[in-house]
Amino acid sequence: MLKEFKEFALKGNMVDLAIGVIIGGAFGKLVESIVADLMMPIIGLLTNGTDFSNLYIQLSGAAAPTLAAARQAGATIAYGNFITLLINFLIIAWVLFLVVKAMNRFKKKEVVAEPAPAPAPAREEVLLTEIRDLLAKK
Repeated sequence: MLKEFKEFALKGNMVDLAIGVIIGGAFGKLVESIVADLMMPIIGLLTNGTDFSNLYIQLSGAAAPTLAAARQAGATIAYGNFITLLINFLIIAWVLFLVVKAMNRFKKKEVVAEPAPAPAPAREEVLLTEIRDLLAKK
């Protein structure tokens, strides 16, 4: 049983998958940093420092100054959090698009072989074609 587990765990595909997961986790942190540390401050500057995550509509209870207090008071639609997550998603999708596009540029282009020219017809075939054409003229 130990031998079977070792064969399973050390298969090439399994190791490749593990490496992919580890690199994906590190890449996720990198993209998170790009969004939080580079892009969101620029968006905050463009929106005059508006913090979308605190935007909400209170449906019941007394009006509250913060989202947390509004949630405790009653039904609340926290649409600002959705806007923040949507902006994060769009930035992450754009960064991933750029990364994939750059990776595709670095990949080796597959050489498409031109089809080989058709072999020349045999001498007998050429003679038969000429005879056919001569008979067709009569």
